[in-house]
Order: sequence, then structure tokens, then C-alpha cells
Amino acid sequence: MENGKIVSLHAGKPKQEKFSNVDIFSAMDKQAQDKVTVTKLGIIGDGVGNVKFHGGTDRALCFYPVEHYSLWNEKFAKRLDIPAFGENLTVAGMKEETTFIGDIYQIGEVIVQINQGRIPCSTISHFNQEPKFLEFVFKTGYTGYFAKVIQEGTIKKQNEIVLLDRLQEKISVHYATEVILHNRDGLDGAYTLLTLDSLAEDWKQRVEKRVQAAKD
Repeated sequence: MENGKIVSLHAGKPKQEKFSNVDIFSAMDKQAQDKVTVTKLGIIGDGVGNVKFHGGTDRALCFYPVEHYSLWNEKFAKRLDIPAFGENLTVAGMKEETTFIGDIYQIGEVIVQINQGRIPCSTISHFNQEPKFLEFVFKTGYTGYFAKVIQEGTIKKQNEIVLLDRLQEKISVHYATEVILHNRDGLDGAYTLLTLDSLAEDWKQRVEKRVQAAKD
């Protein structure tokens, strides 16, 4: 089992912003931190702009793999400032393809469980001043992902991300995200996700609705 590494640690409260001449209430513009205190609801001093699609116990911490930044930098011919996705933790060695739904990690005093990918929104395009950004993120499935907090405590930037337990090695974050965003493998993909007790409640409901619609 491979551990991950924190490249950068971020927090920030939502505020009214103007990105690409669009007024948005957002917490995308997070600031680098050396140490944060984490509760079941997330980092103290952190927040979200859209509480319908962000935040809550199932989305307490947001991760984004640093490896994708080189792709986006090349795609847009510029260097994106981290955190371009408003993530709390920019991480190395934890891409969506090699991180699995249900993975349990210890980061400093904190223990978390990965439970869903991220469903990106247009704020990513506005914040980074790239109109096509959301479209490309959807196509690749390089969305980042969320975790719930099992044990509260402190995270320091220098802490290693230690994999404590991998409950299954079949359904990666990337696969689950492809099922949600692109209906990968149709109903088979949906039924596969429903086998996961550790899947976030919101994603369970999305898949259950898809299954029910197919039956009606």
C-alpha cells in the first residue's frame, strides 16, 4: 500500500468574488496553511460558497492530485496557481485511478475516508479564467475527490498521508466518477457502486435514482 504526500494545504472562507467578470459567492480562493484543525464538518476557518453541492460531513475535505497540474498547464499554456480547484489538500501519489472509494488514511492526528469524487461546476472555469476548463475536467474525470472525517484533530503540511486500510481494490475514485458523470457501464456500473457501503449518501441517491428510472 502506497502512502501519499501533502504538497500544499489550504483553507478559506467564502466571499463575494468577481472571476472572469462574473460575480460569484465562493471559497475557491483559498490560502496556504502550515497547520489546520479539522472537525467532522471540515477545517476550522474553511468554508464553501454553495452548500448544496459542497461541504457537509460527507465532503469535509477536498483533495486534488498535483500530477494533473502539468496537464492543465500544458493545455492552457500557462501555470495555474495552486489551489486552482479550491482544494484543501493538493496531494502527490494519490491520483483518482489509484485511490479507491473506502480508502482510510491518517494525516497527522486526523483519520479520513475517501467516499466520492467531485462533481465540478462552472466556478472552476471562472476562477481560472478558462471557459473550457469545466468541459475538459468532465471529459478527463480528473475532478479530485472528497473525504469524510472519522477522527478529528490537527493536520500539518509536513504530515505524511498514511494508508491505514483499503477496503476494496475494484472501484477507484476515477471509475466511480465516470459512472456518475458519464454513466459508464450503464446499469452494471450503477449496481457496482451500490455495493459500496462507504459510498457517500449523495452519490448513493444519485445511483439509486438512475436504477429506479431504468425500472420505471
